[in-house]
Amino acid sequence: MKTDAEFAPAKINLTLHVTGQRADGYHELDSLVAFADVGDHLRADPSDGLGLTVEGPCCEGVPTDDRNLVIKAARHLNPNGRAHLTLTKMLPAAAGIGGGSADAAAALRLLSRFWACPLPQNTAILGADVPVCMTAKAQRMQGIGDVLNPVSGLPPLPAVLVNPGVAVSTPKVFMALQSKNNLPMPDRIPTFSDAPSACDWLENCRNDLEAPAISHQPVIQDVLDALSATGARLVRMSGSGATCFGIFATQTAADCAASDLSLNPNWWVQSTLLG
Repeated sequence: MKTDAEFAPAKINLTLHVTGQRADGYHELDSLVAFADVGDHLRADPSDGLGLTVEGPCCEGVPTDDRNLVIKAARHLNPNGRAHLTLTKMLPAAAGIGGGSADAAAALRLLSRFWACPLPQNTAILGADVPVCMTAKAQRMQGIGDVLNPVSGLPPLPAVLVNPGVAVSTPKVFMALQSKNNLPMPDRIPTFSDAPSACDWLENCRNDLEAPAISHQPVIQDVLDALSATGARLVRMSGSGATCFGIFATQTAADCAASDLSLNPNWWVQSTLLG
């Protein structure tokens, strides 16, 4: 058994329409999800037991015991599996970009190879975003995250991700959402010729959690305003926040904007390509 590794890319909700709430409390969503080329990294080494080390610039406060979704994913895949896992945290926690879910999905992909066992079918038991993170490709996510359809017409989107260094409570954001029965996205997602044409279409969509998240953490509005000031074609919050993104016409423009925004020492800023 040899060392193996897996990438856990950030999940970005380009849109997030809340279309209802079920009797069991779960919210119905309609979301266009893309993935970044930045994310966490997971490595597996042979070991006599199951253990986890967390390192990297965003490792502070990340648990290494059974509270971590990586360990939960490992035990879900094989309760008796043995490996030492090293998680390099490049993504901030509680940030609306699926870090924990992406890590869990990466753990399942990695350990399925490492232990030579099939992937489980019921990955949603680990979290509603884990299924969409399993393939880490652009998808339309509906229902409670259980209805997934691939999206083939999305071009590469030069972008900048910005997190202001504050954690956002997803339950509190949903509690602050005034309307929980909103219109879904259009039935058809077209094929886009380039990033600007995708932005033109995305402008007619929304993230219904943006306003309640701003009421919870007003600094999110500061991030959106700062991204707008850099000339981004589209600016929006991802998930339940607090990470926001700006989409640009070119990667050069995105890189320049990221350089300017990085002058704020309290913000996590990454230039990326979404797809």
